[in-house]
Amino acid sequence: MTDDTTTGNLARYRKKQQQVVTAVQLALDTDGFTYRKWGGVQRCKPGDWIVNNDGDVYTVDAESFADTYAQISPGRYVKTAIVWAEVAANDGAIETKEGATQYSAGDYIVYNGPQRTDGYAVKTEKFQSMYEPAD
Repeated sequence: MTDDTTTGNLARYRKKQQQVVTAVQLALDTDGFTYRKWGGVQRCKPGDWIVNNDGDVYTVDAESFADTYAQISPGRYVKTAIVWAEVAANDGAIETKEGATQYSAGDYIVYNGPQRTDGYAVKTEKFQSMYEPAD
């Protein structure tokens, strides 16, 4: 994704240590549910996680959550995985595991995988308050 969508400067980041979330797994016999957020319809599947990140509530795919978060106490988790991020050069949208997220030029496109996989968008101010360079 190094076309005119991003600046092409992919860098490694980690979550700041004080960034703890509250999360509950949707471990119920359910078809899941849909909701509207980030300019699109999001899908929560059975086994996915409902996350409260300092008042910002959203869902995270079960596999992504297992790969990137660690439990610190019942219902409290920290993101331990390194992420890769780059700045969006233009407005656009990214398809996530939960749905689509719209972003504006200057926002961060964040990936859980170094090959620009398992991506999502984060507003600039929010990204800078939550992440720091990993290198």
